[in-house]
Amino acid sequence: MSATPNSSLANTIGRRKNAIARVYVSPGNGNIEVNGRSYTEYFPLATLQQVVLKAFSATQTNGQYDVKARLNGGGVSGQAEALQLALARALDQINGEFHSVLKAEKMLTRDPRMVERKKFGQRKARRRFQFSKR
Repeated sequence: MSATPNSSLANTIGRRKNAIARVYVSPGNGNIEVNGRSYTEYFPLATLQQVVLKAFSATQTNGQYDVKARLNGGGVSGQAEALQLALARALDQINGEFHSVLKAEKMLTRDPRMVERKKFGQRKARRRFQFSKR
Protein backbone atom coordinates (compact mmCIF):
# COMPACT_ATOMS: atom_id res chain seq x y z
CA MET A 1 0.00 0.00 0.00
CA SER A 2 1.40 3.40 -0.98
CA ALA A 3 1.63 6.45 1.25
CA THR A 4 0.02 8.77 -1.31
CA PRO A 5 -3.60 9.94 -1.00
CA ASN A 6 -6.30 8.19 -3.02
CA SER A 7 -6.59 8.90 -6.77
CA SER A 8 -3.39 10.95 -6.83
CA LEU A 9 -2.39 11.91 -10.37
CA ALA A 10 0.97 13.43 -9.51
CA ASN A 11 3.32 13.33 -6.55
CA THR A 12 6.15 15.87 -6.78
CA ILE A 13 8.60 17.78 -4.62
CA GLY A 14 9.76 21.40 -4.76
CA ARG A 15 12.55 23.17 -2.92
CA ARG A 16 13.53 26.79 -2.34
CA LYS A 17 16.19 27.96 0.14
CA ASN A 18 15.63 25.60 3.10
CA ALA A 19 11.93 24.98 2.38
CA ILE A 20 10.68 21.64 1.06
CA ALA A 21 7.20 21.09 -0.41
CA ARG A 22 5.75 17.63 -1.04
CA VAL A 23 2.63 17.82 -3.22
CA TYR A 24 -0.12 15.36 -4.14
CA VAL A 25 -2.35 16.57 -7.00
CA SER A 26 -5.62 14.85 -7.87
CA PRO A 27 -8.65 15.79 -9.99
CA GLY A 28 -11.13 17.86 -8.03
CA ASN A 29 -12.63 21.30 -7.61
CA GLY A 30 -9.65 23.47 -6.64
CA ASN A 31 -9.15 22.77 -2.92
CA ILE A 32 -5.58 23.50 -1.87
CA GLU A 33 -4.68 22.14 1.56
CA VAL A 34 -1.32 23.00 3.11
CA ASN A 35 -0.31 21.16 6.31
CA GLY A 36 -3.97 20.42 7.05
CA ARG A 37 -5.13 24.03 6.53
CA SER A 38 -6.43 26.04 3.59
CA TYR A 39 -3.68 27.77 1.60
CA THR A 40 -5.36 31.16 2.19
CA GLU A 41 -5.10 30.56 5.93
CA TYR A 42 -1.51 29.26 5.71
CA PHE A 43 -0.36 32.12 3.44
CA PRO A 44 -2.31 35.20 4.62
CA LEU A 45 -0.52 37.60 2.24
CA ALA A 46 -2.18 38.02 -1.16
CA THR A 47 1.21 38.12 -2.92
CA LEU A 48 2.13 34.68 -1.55
CA GLN A 49 -1.28 33.31 -2.56
CA GLN A 50 -0.63 34.58 -6.11
CA VAL A 51 2.78 32.85 -6.10
CA VAL A 52 1.08 29.57 -5.13
CA LEU A 53 -1.61 29.87 -7.84
CA LYS A 54 0.74 31.06 -10.61
CA ALA A 55 1.18 27.59 -12.15
CA PHE A 56 -2.59 27.07 -12.34
CA SER A 57 -3.23 30.52 -13.86
CA ALA A 58 -0.43 30.05 -16.44
CA THR A 59 -1.96 26.76 -17.62
CA GLN A 60 -5.62 27.90 -17.25
CA THR A 61 -6.41 25.01 -14.89
CA ASN A 62 -7.83 27.01 -11.96
CA GLY A 63 -10.29 24.90 -9.97
CA GLN A 64 -9.60 21.64 -11.81
CA TYR A 65 -7.28 19.93 -9.33
CA ASP A 66 -7.22 19.31 -5.59
CA VAL A 67 -3.86 19.73 -3.89
CA LYS A 68 -2.57 18.29 -0.62
CA ALA A 69 0.81 19.73 0.35
CA ARG A 70 3.24 19.10 3.20
CA LEU A 71 5.61 22.01 3.80
CA ASN A 72 8.51 22.20 6.20
CA GLY A 73 11.68 24.22 6.66
CA GLY A 74 12.47 27.77 5.67
CA GLY A 75 10.23 30.82 5.91
CA VAL A 76 6.87 31.63 4.39
CA SER A 77 8.14 33.10 1.11
CA GLY A 78 10.54 30.19 0.57
CA GLN A 79 7.73 27.75 1.32
CA ALA A 80 5.40 29.52 -1.14
CA GLU A 81 8.02 29.36 -3.91
CA ALA A 82 8.80 25.72 -3.12
CA LEU A 83 5.07 24.97 -3.40
CA GLN A 84 4.93 26.82 -6.73
CA LEU A 85 7.78 24.69 -8.12
CA ALA A 86 6.16 21.47 -6.88
CA LEU A 87 2.79 22.42 -8.43
CA ALA A 88 4.43 23.33 -11.74
CA ARG A 89 6.25 19.98 -11.80
CA ALA A 90 2.99 18.17 -10.97
CA LEU A 91 1.08 19.92 -13.78
CA ASP A 92 3.93 19.11 -16.19
CA GLN A 93 3.75 15.47 -15.07
CA ILE A 94 -0.04 15.38 -15.55
CA ASN A 95 -0.08 16.97 -19.00
CA GLY A 96 3.06 17.28 -21.14
CA GLU A 97 1.49 20.06 -23.19
CA PHE A 98 1.89 22.39 -20.20
CA HIS A 99 5.69 22.03 -20.34
CA SER A 100 6.36 24.84 -22.82
CA VAL A 101 4.01 27.26 -21.00
CA LEU A 102 5.53 26.53 -17.59
CA LYS A 103 9.08 26.70 -18.96
CA ALA A 104 8.37 30.06 -20.62
CA GLU A 105 7.19 31.38 -17.23
CA LYS A 106 10.42 29.97 -15.66
CA MET A 107 8.46 27.84 -13.20
CA LEU A 108 10.23 24.52 -13.83
CA THR A 109 13.68 25.74 -12.75
CA ARG A 110 14.77 25.37 -9.15
CA ASP A 111 16.19 28.62 -7.77
CA PRO A 112 19.70 27.63 -6.58
CA ARG A 113 20.34 30.71 -4.43
CA MET A 114 21.04 29.88 -0.80
CA VAL A 115 22.09 31.92 2.22
CA GLU A 116 25.86 32.40 2.31
CA ARG A 117 27.50 31.14 5.48
CA LYS A 118 28.94 33.45 8.08
CA LYS A 119 32.76 33.57 8.07
CA PHE A 120 34.86 33.74 11.24
CA GLY A 121 36.46 37.11 11.99
CA GLN A 122 33.52 38.88 10.34
CA ARG A 123 30.19 40.16 11.57
CA LYS A 124 28.16 38.44 8.82
CA ALA A 125 28.89 36.56 5.60
CA ARG A 126 30.53 39.56 3.95
CA ARG A 127 30.15 42.40 6.46
CA ARG A 128 33.41 42.99 8.34
CA PHE A 129 33.76 44.40 11.82
CA GLN A 130 34.27 48.14 11.86
CA PHE A 131 37.87 49.07 11.15
CA SER A 132 39.58 51.23 13.76
CA LYS A 133 42.77 53.00 12.71
CA ARG A 134 43.63 53.98 16.30
